Amino acid sequence: MFDVVINNGTLVDPELKTSFKGSLGIKDGKLAEITTGELVGIKNINASGLIVSPGFIDIHGHVDGEDYCGELSLRQGITTTIGGNCGLSPINMNTFFEEQDRKGFVINQAELVGHSMSLRKAVGITDVYSAANKEQICKMQYLTEKALGEGACGLSLGLEYAPNSSLEEIYAVCIIADKHNRPITIHTRTSSDHDLNSLREAIEISRVTGAAVLISHFVYQYNAVMDKALEIVDKAIEDGLNIKIDSGLYNDWATSIGTAIFCENNVNQGLCLNKMLVASGKYKGERLNKKLYKELRAGNPCECIIYCTGSNESVYKALDKNYAMPSSDIGPYKKGEGHPQISGTFPRYFRCMVRERKEISLIEAVRKATFLPAETMGLKQKGRIKKGSDADIVIFDIDTIKDKSDFPDVGVPDRNPEGIKYVFVNGRLALDGGIFKNSTAGRTIRTA
Repeated sequence: MFDVVINNGTLVDPELKTSFKGSLGIKDGKLAEITTGELVGIKNINASGLIVSPGFIDIHGHVDGEDYCGELSLRQGITTTIGGNCGLSPINMNTFFEEQDRKGFVINQAELVGHSMSLRKAVGITDVYSAANKEQICKMQYLTEKALGEGACGLSLGLEYAPNSSLEEIYAVCIIADKHNRPITIHTRTSSDHDLNSLREAIEISRVTGAAVLISHFVYQYNAVMDKALEIVDKAIEDGLNIKIDSGLYNDWATSIGTAIFCENNVNQGLCLNKMLVASGKYKGERLNKKLYKELRAGNPCECIIYCTGSNESVYKALDKNYAMPSSDIGPYKKGEGHPQISGTFPRYFRCMVRERKEISLIEAVRKATFLPAETMGLKQKGRIKKGSDADIVIFDIDTIKDKSDFPDVGVPDRNPEGIKYVFVNGRLALDGGIFKNSTAGRTIRTA
């Protein structure tokens, strides 16, 4: 007998790009049966009128073992998160994986090794405006090799956080990633709203090193020049390069006030203080002025700032592309703080892209949120409705799925979404009728 059966749902198979009314049988954490008939199990769920999909894979997050991040991800239907993005990650992958598996975690975690803030720090670089020397580059190559050997799923660059990183050091670590056949995610080093040279640099990294490249939170980087930016990516793909992008469902982006992104030079050259919204701490919900900007930069560099840019139309242009994937950019915050992306991204994706705007079909939306990121990161047991694959499943109502979170000056950033009914992680029920079960069914994923 099956441990769990899910009967009479609309099953979406993103690998075969089909959907049909059917049932799933789960046994020992795996999908054991897929049929158009009904099944009987120890636990039986009637999914009539609901969508049954592989669990969503968040290809760009900063969960990295933070429990509340895991819960917020799960509530969106995310069953696997890719951490270590933007150049910030654990360095000792064995230690991270062993600790996470020992304590248990609500969702699955794969991890990138980060260059710009983690590898550089590990080899003694304390100034984000300094390039690495020869000795430091060699040490970073060694640490990259070690992390990938221990199961890191790829390499991440956060070039905007270390803006003077040299091409020599970048190529040196990227070549290691390509040798292991692992992708590189790149938070590009944009210098202005209309900068496209940073995008060309990211594509050149792929051209020079041969590595697959994923350009991170594309709308945050190229909102003002979206049409031209997508043309550049299209041309690179036509030229035979392996380039993909991910994007959130918002134009307004967030990062810490103490980073190089919010340095005085950037503010003087165009970043507007009145577009900066404090998302954490005692000033949450307030807009910056010169006094508050200086106070936070000097005394509270970890506080989160949301930079508000306006219209969301460029989001839909980016996510229309068949090589684009939705991503949350989730990070750790205290309850009630943060950017609405931390709890609203994937419900917003299905509400806006599928139900309301009809930009893409349901099957294509599921493919971009499941099978495409699984393929990109080499996760062979994830993102599929297939016998023998891991039983990571989300069951949702396409007619009611909805994000409820909002920006901290007008609402609650971490408010729970609607329409996500059930979530299974490795065959265990982690969200039951919308109720969080506090499961520890998630496992770390070491890339072989």
